[in-house]
Amino acid sequence: MPGRQSRRSMLAAITALPLTGALGACSGSDSASPQSSSKTGTKGSRGTTTITFWSALRGSQEVVDQFNKTHDHIQVRFEQIPSGNGGGYLKLSNAARAGNAPDVATIEYPQVPGYAIDGVARDITSLISDDLRKKLLPQALGQTTFEGRTFSVPLDIEPTVLHYRKDLFDKYGFDVPTTWDEYADLARAVRRTGGKRKVCTFPIDMGLFSGLCWQAGAQWFDTSKGAWNVSLADAPTRRVAKYWQRLIDEDLVYATNPNSRANDAQIGNGLVLTRHSGAWDAGAQMNARPEQKGLWRIAPQPQWDPDRPALGTNGGSTFAITKDSAHPEAAMEFIEWQVSSPDALKARLSSGASSQYPAVSELIPVGRAAFDRKYYGGQDIYTLFEQEAHKIRDGWVWGPRMTATAQVMQDAFTRAAAGSGTLESSMRATEDGTMPDLKALGLKTTQHST
Repeated sequence: MPGRQSRRSMLAAITALPLTGALGACSGSDSASPQSSSKTGTKGSRGTTTITFWSALRGSQEVVDQFNKTHDHIQVRFEQIPSGNGGGYLKLSNAARAGNAPDVATIEYPQVPGYAIDGVARDITSLISDDLRKKLLPQALGQTTFEGRTFSVPLDIEPTVLHYRKDLFDKYGFDVPTTWDEYADLARAVRRTGGKRKVCTFPIDMGLFSGLCWQAGAQWFDTSKGAWNVSLADAPTRRVAKYWQRLIDEDLVYATNPNSRANDAQIGNGLVLTRHSGAWDAGAQMNARPEQKGLWRIAPQPQWDPDRPALGTNGGSTFAITKDSAHPEAAMEFIEWQVSSPDALKARLSSGASSQYPAVSELIPVGRAAFDRKYYGGQDIYTLFEQEAHKIRDGWVWGPRMTATAQVMQDAFTRAAAGSGTLESSMRATEDGTMPDLKALGLKTTQHST
């Protein structure tokens, strides 16, 4: 596997672009009117600073309510917005272009470089306390820090894990696979049981596939030699693509959009025996399928080389202070409390079952205590998550326009699942489709896939 990527020149790539022009490339249609309800922080008559916070995360209102109860000198005005791809990122970009972005915004890891390039997420290196830096898992902070300069603060980080139907494993005498070779053998054994059951659904989107490639040693982007170097079809990615293509060709897996009704039906009807996802999905599974209580367990993700275990992630959010914030110090105080205070996590979890893995490890006992273990047969999933989080391979860099890259990938995967092309050719098409967006930003680029 490649070592930690040098982020030298990353900062230059991020700061080389002026705010004007770059925003137009990420904000979508110019006909979308900027939202005017946001206001930058204000100073009250009694010395109270009011800041604004936008987020799509469940439990954010409860977090803000708890903060406002316990902090007299800072008050937070919260606005629930759509998910990023559901319109939230468009709203944030348009607001920043109009000069009225919120003080604090929620940004998922893949979008951090883009918002840094656009100048929306400000450099907050000097605002983050040494105490907070020490508390954050290095692999989490590393995804928001470039050449020593940080642009957002991680809330959670989500190592990929393997969910499996223990009842069906017991019924058929299957062992939990620890390597990808064993997993392929399991897929064939599932087919031999007859019926429509398959080992899993291969999700035709970027979310999980990026984590699988990350685990295998892929480096889709790096910024060495002062350029954005793109390798979306590098050797580790081709290895992963060929592996899953073989399972698809042998009809051992379903190939389904993870957000589709078909995928829900496959899981709900017991047609898949395993699922691959980030730690957060344990809580989502509980909420979506309460009738399957006690049937599932969670295990480490299979490895390519058990002697050199590695993982990627699937999911996770961060908090950025925008360029329009008039009170960045107050915004950072709110962010630090959000990501590191037990009271903040308790407030978030009060909104419903959640299994998010906190980027601050001191909060793990809070998550563990709040999680109902009965759904997973009494299993202490947080101990497993803690073990797996330390396997996350350092050095991964997201690209400048991951939303666009993800759309190209999903379109290509959909065609491949229908028999037009392969996963490997889809990744080559994704690389080719990514380049115009990068060049439109004025970035120096190279392509390195062979």
